[in-house]
Amino acid sequence: MTQPAIALLGVGLMGAPMASNLIRAGYEVTLWNRTAAKCDPFRDRAAIADTPAEAASRSDLVITMLEHGEAVSSVLEEQGVLAAMSSGATVVDMSSAPPSLAKRLAVRCRNLGLGWLDAPVSGGTAGAEAAQLSIMAGGDADTLEQAQPVLDTLGRVTHIGPAGAGQLAKLANQAVVGITIGAVSEALMLAAEGGADPQAVRDALMGGFAGSRILELHGQRMIDRTFEPGAPSRIQLKDLRMILNQAHEDGLSLPLAQQTHDAYRALVANGHGETDHSGLLLGLEHLNGTRLRRHRPGEDD
Repeated sequence: MTQPAIALLGVGLMGAPMASNLIRAGYEVTLWNRTAAKCDPFRDRAAIADTPAEAASRSDLVITMLEHGEAVSSVLEEQGVLAAMSSGATVVDMSSAPPSLAKRLAVRCRNLGLGWLDAPVSGGTAGAEAAQLSIMAGGDADTLEQAQPVLDTLGRVTHIGPAGAGQLAKLANQAVVGITIGAVSEALMLAAEGGADPQAVRDALMGGFAGSRILELHGQRMIDRTFEPGAPSRIQLKDLRMILNQAHEDGLSLPLAQQTHDAYRALVANGHGETDHSGLLLGLEHLNGTRLRRHRPGEDD
């Protein structure tokens, strides 16, 4: 079978390594980004389009990796991507966007003779670079089967259910991520303020029931104070806001998500929107008027 021509719309922290993996897999790729300069490193390996509609018009599969639902709607509808696509082509939205938007766009695509998948991801920039993203797909099984070889070059795909279900899974993911980052920051602060070495505590907890990828990766980031963004705090705040909006629509009360949302809102308001979401520790330090300290065995305060 002939490989599909792919348009990737959004070449940011996540989109850039995804583009590299698609190109490495041998796909014909056309790139577009709102800030055109972000496409420059790919000019010798991919086609660069001036508009998203131009990129879509020459592609069988259009992947969007954009910052939020408003951007997805703007690019697909207002900027003419859906109108430019050929009948039988497929849209794969890998952004984090509201489930209601995914459902509406799925209907729009079906009416235009286009396929639709909402397929948000987890794994951050490290997962994108290693082609080990967890991809949560919502949409028709037949559409996913056709797109699966492409998605397999980016990570591991799980079919969650119909349109919108992929975005619901991403909201669940972000609830676990945000709340757990808060728990890890509080646990390390508690240990350090009592005189324990947070590095030793983190290492010990990794071997027990509290072990997690958040503790492993973000716990180490907190200890090392490396807050360059893999996933900026402002994006985590946006996702938590979507979680609470979805909960409101469903008549649910999610107190832990609400508390974590409020903590990230304060963090962003204090000028840390571009720090990694593990930087929630900074907000906890500000609240307590202290700083996470290392205590090595044998040291006294």
